[in-house]
Amino acid sequence: MTNSVAATFDLLGDRLTLTILRLAFVEHARRFSQWSERTGAPPAVLTARLTALVDAGVLAREGAEYRLTGLGLAVWEILVCVWSWQREWTAEWAVLPEFVHADCGHRGPPVPMCRTCGRTVTAHDTDVALDRDALWHITSGRRRSARAVAPAGGDAGFAEIMEAIGDRWSAAVTGLALAGVRRFSEFRAALDMSPTTLTERLTRLVEAGILHRPETAGREYRLTPRGRALFGVFAFLLAWSDRAHPGAPEPGLRIHHRECGAPLLPALRCRGCDAVLGRTEVRFEQASRGAARP
Repeated sequence: MTNSVAATFDLLGDRLTLTILRLAFVEHARRFSQWSERTGAPPAVLTARLTALVDAGVLAREGAEYRLTGLGLAVWEILVCVWSWQREWTAEWAVLPEFVHADCGHRGPPVPMCRTCGRTVTAHDTDVALDRDALWHITSGRRRSARAVAPAGGDAGFAEIMEAIGDRWSAAVTGLALAGVRRFSEFRAALDMSPTTLTERLTRLVEAGILHRPETAGREYRLTPRGRALFGVFAFLLAWSDRAHPGAPEPGLRIHHRECGAPLLPALRCRGCDAVLGRTEVRFEQASRGAARP
């Protein structure tokens, strides 16, 4: 049966797919020609990504147009977390559109919160339950390369974050690191990966600044602040996977909020007024030149 997390990583862990969805949200792209012009992707590749999104129920095709479904609209929190990470941790932050809460006018990244108890939540506030038998399914089956077709023009800016979520193995390694796994042997035991493949993924994550390998810690890998900041992306990916696959077996990764003890149901909170943010209450605006970090 389908592993919901594996299916989500396969679908959304792709630079071009996230670009398609970002353009659908921010620029209201609906036609093939709009995505083709903005991404520069080969027609066959773009067609394949759009077809996959339609098959997954994220987009619905209506004549010559593709429109976001309810499931597609639910991706907005993932995209906001990707944007927030880029805004804080990449050199291209100044050219990214600005995130605005319409009700209070606050500009800048929101913070993840626990919808159950209302508290702000970070990776330090959670525990992750790991089912190692189920985790095997996350790294088995079809895999797409993290170095898939890159949109032209440099405006998508997903290259760095794609090292962490660009294929199911990289995403699984990063997710385990967020869960507290550090040693090479622990990663390998949890994922049943070959030593060569695991070494390659860990090396790429170190080079991307997601993980750090202390010289005195042997074969141990620790998250950097840049890596820990990916927590929101993963929390919302897992929440979306439950929505996209409601009848699927337990996926093998489950986040619990330590303070209230409940499985984490994440939401976004405005830093300006502390309101819980809904999709229709926020917008992206093109950043003004010379803008400062929020």
